[in-house]
Amino acid sequence: MAASAEETAALLGRVPVFEALRPEDLARVADVAVPRSFRGGEVVFRENDDSDTCYVVRSGHARAVREHADGRQITLATFGPGDIFGELAMFDDERRSATVEAVDALDVLGIPGVDMRALLTRHPEIAVKLVIALGRRLRAANERLARQSFQTVQSRVAAVLAQLVEQARNEGAGERDVLLTATQAELAQLAGSSRESASRFLAVLERAGVISQGRGRLTVHDPAALGGYVY
Repeated sequence: MAASAEETAALLGRVPVFEALRPEDLARVADVAVPRSFRGGEVVFRENDDSDTCYVVRSGHARAVREHADGRQITLATFGPGDIFGELAMFDDERRSATVEAVDALDVLGIPGVDMRALLTRHPEIAVKLVIALGRRLRAANERLARQSFQTVQSRVAAVLAQLVEQARNEGAGERDVLLTATQAELAQLAGSSRESASRFLAVLERAGVISQGRGRLTVHDPAALGGYVY
């Protein structure tokens, strides 16, 4: 179902990149946004494609992956409602640095780069706010990478689980017994560890009653306990 202009602007206002924009600016961005849908497993765009559109998730989930020459695939990030990906397309048409695919039924708002750049030319004050927001996003990513370089595997995996729990809560999950749909391999990739190391730590958490595991899914029974493993 297509969202109204007001609903679209409200969704954009919850995206960190756009949250500093005034209501009238959000309405201008909403005017160029186009709703799109993808089936689970469908590719939104591929690595090295032209970068012509950025996307804001309305519902469903997606993941960014990269493939090695030997065929191995690494998950770089996951996206849920309110997340944005491919945002550099708002500023240039460089090729995509990763492939993004739908994990389940995915509804997004596509913001064409050519339309966004025309909007920024007419309203340069919007461009200033977006650059500041993207700069903050980059600094946060750099700080996260710096922390990870000093963290143990256990700390990185626990931090990834905590992030996924937060995302699930933003989608309506409760305080306890939070269901996460992720494989051990995906958790390891997000944490920058081997699957074997991540699996050993997940077994520790399971014995402690913090989590329980199933095929392709995991339930965090005591999310607060994860903080004791992150340092």
